Amino acid sequence: MAAPITTIQKQQLTEEQIKEQKLEDLKTLLSENEEALNQIFSIVSELNNTGALEAATKLLQAKEEVASIALHQVSREPVTNLINHFMGIAGVLSAMDPEMTKKLVNSLNAGMDETKKLVNSEEKVGIFDLMKVLKDPDVNRAVNFGIHFLKGIGKGLKE
Repeated sequence: MAAPITTIQKQQLTEEQIKEQKLEDLKTLLSENEEALNQIFSIVSELNNTGALEAATKLLQAKEEVASIALHQVSREPVTNLINHFMGIAGVLSAMDPEMTKKLVNSLNAGMDETKKLVNSEEKVGIFDLMKVLKDPDVNRAVNFGIHFLKGIGKGLKE
């Protein structure tokens, strides 16, 4: 009978053998991805020809200064105000009913279409014309909407 194996010896590669193995792996990788490498070289060549590669290099070399300038610009009051406005608008929009918003926007578009017809008109509207037009169900609905809208704004301003 053979003697039992009590230890496992791991084959230690020399530094030279490790370099040879890496070179072989690299050769295999290059041969398997020749088309992709050609495209990468083409892209890099175009970037170099247009000067974009040099600009990117300079930008990377000055990264600390660029980061400082960008941070300074973002921390300015107008920019922070703009960010706060966007966050506020996003909060309001997320709280609104999407169907009602869609209906309101469609109504605004319809109203704009109606105003296009009369935009260059010299027609004057009198008090009696206003009273008569309030009997129109569409106008009455819009006026009623406007009144309740203004009432809601007033309640919101009071809080």
